[in-house]
Amino acid sequence: MSEADPRELQSLQYYLNEYGQQAEIFARQLEMLEQQRVESIAAIETLQALGSAQDGTVLLPLGGGVSVRATIPDPEHVLVAIGADVTVGRDNAGAVSYLEDRARELEASEKKISEMIENIRAQMNDIAARLDAAYRGQQQVPGR
Repeated sequence: MSEADPRELQSLQYYLNEYGQQAEIFARQLEMLEQQRVESIAAIETLQALGSAQDGTVLLPLGGGVSVRATIPDPEHVLVAIGADVTVGRDNAGAVSYLEDRARELEASEKKISEMIENIRAQMNDIAARLDAAYRGQQQVPGR
């Protein structure tokens, strides 16, 4: 095998690094989407529990593993953040429906991003194989 062009090796290494950075960015986006989806599912469960609470008393998580018992005076009317710092009033069932739709959209976005990550990793594997072959070829060139 002939000696590999150093510029080609440098270019391949550059692309490998760029794809690696892209994969990291998409992986972080995937984590954020997953967290939002889990929060939506938790909110759905909480809204459904509100409807079944006989005296309107629920455990309200404050964070850090701390909760308080709270009485919800009107569990059928809730406020839903719909984005851009806009909150609208919805009935309990409407809020559940909104959150279920949102969870489905987030799941679809997760699938798309996962596919993009797989494609990037496949390209990274191809580039890594080309680099490996080029470096092995350099080692086999007589006089080195």
